[in-house]
Amino acid sequence: MNSVVKMTLELNSKDKTTQPLIALYCGSRAGNKPIYREKAIELAQGIAEQGFGIVYGGASIGLMGQVADTVLENAGEVVGVIPEFMLDYEVAHSKLTELHVVQTMHERKAMMADRANAFIALPGGLGTFEEILEIATWGQLNQHQKPMILYNVNGFYEALIAQLDHAVEEGFLPPQHRAKLIVCQSLEEIYTAIKNLNVPSGFMA
Repeated sequence: MNSVVKMTLELNSKDKTTQPLIALYCGSRAGNKPIYREKAIELAQGIAEQGFGIVYGGASIGLMGQVADTVLENAGEVVGVIPEFMLDYEVAHSKLTELHVVQTMHERKAMMADRANAFIALPGGLGTFEEILEIATWGQLNQHQKPMILYNVNGFYEALIAQLDHAVEEGFLPPQHRAKLIVCQSLEEIYTAIKNLNVPSGFMA
């Protein structure tokens, strides 16, 4: 990373946000069907229109870049968190409200969790699955009490939902902890789940 880029990132990393933030977990790819991009745009637009900002993985590509662009276009604030070794791989977004460059994936996830007042998983790959399941595990361990949502676009999460329910049936996942991971089929359900987030500190652990 050259010195000019590093200086720009350092300037952008200062805390500037004034809105409550929602963590969006989503793919660095757009998927094979237009519906994934369309629903990501609708969600990001609705989040911004309701006065929220987002914190996400900091990339300018795939659904990640699309949600960031949409929130910014609708006067929302966007915080990106990206490990230094992924700056080229994920193509860091250069027009965010804040861009934080960290050393490890662990730091990335911890900062996102700390800044967020709720968590929403859009369709994505291994990283998206890992992020929402880790934050659900933290919830099970009483490390936070923030809403956690699977946005089941086009039935994308049906197999994961079935696996979670199977874990309950087999005695490995307490049903009260399974219930904390909210499955939403529509934007209206998501808005209902986050309607009490108007006060930024309302759901902080």
